Amino acid sequence: MTGIRVLVVEDEPAIAELISINLKHHAYTVKLAGDTQEATLALKDALPDLILLDWMLPGQSGVDFAKQLRLEKRTKDIPIIFLTARSEENDKISGLEAGGDDYVTKPFSPKELIARVKAVLRRRSPQLDADLIAAGPLFLDPAAHRVYVKQMDQEVTLSLGPTEFKLLRYLMAHPNRVHTRSQLLDKVWGDHVFVEDRTVDAHIKRLRAALSPAQLENMVDTVRGSGYRLVVS
Repeated sequence: MTGIRVLVVEDEPAIAELISINLKHHAYTVKLAGDTQEATLALKDALPDLILLDWMLPGQSGVDFAKQLRLEKRTKDIPIIFLTARSEENDKISGLEAGGDDYVTKPFSPKELIARVKAVLRRRSPQLDADLIAAGPLFLDPAAHRVYVKQMDQEVTLSLGPTEFKLLRYLMAHPNRVHTRSQLLDKVWGDHVFVEDRTVDAHIKRLRAALSPAQLENMVDTVRGSGYRLVVS
């Protein structure tokens, strides 16, 4: 699994299930909500990396919900793609002005939906892109959940736990940049998870141990008094 979380807010069960199946097929983690009340509860539980939001919902509309999300500090930066049968230009403009990042008109093909999801994630959150990430001799394949090193024309796969995988993925997406423990907690664990700074230290130690079979543990550098960085020459 990529670890990329998508909240699907859609009141038509058949469409919601179709979307869910296709997202899971591409290794996304999916949470379904039938209206904005369910979506609000889901957001309190955990922040997604992207929201697929139906325009017409029972109760509060998707457009009004998007405006609400953009006004709240905790949710203002979550990418939103609108799903709707409306195809008029004015409707599209209204959706984008409400805070949407993209717009998919029903009926849509699964391929189009996945392409738009990837494009929005790439624009808004480059570290969440599902493409292969390279940093020096290290390669990370999000779709296959695999980390490997190329040595002597051979690929050596390294074994990482799920948290170490997410931590390495973030560090590889931002090489040579110093990250404080608080920044790593926010970006890797999320603001809805309450863990201590020393938790980061423990997982950094595990990450180094996972890289040690390839003699790459020194790539994860401790910057005294500041935090950690992935050193890539």
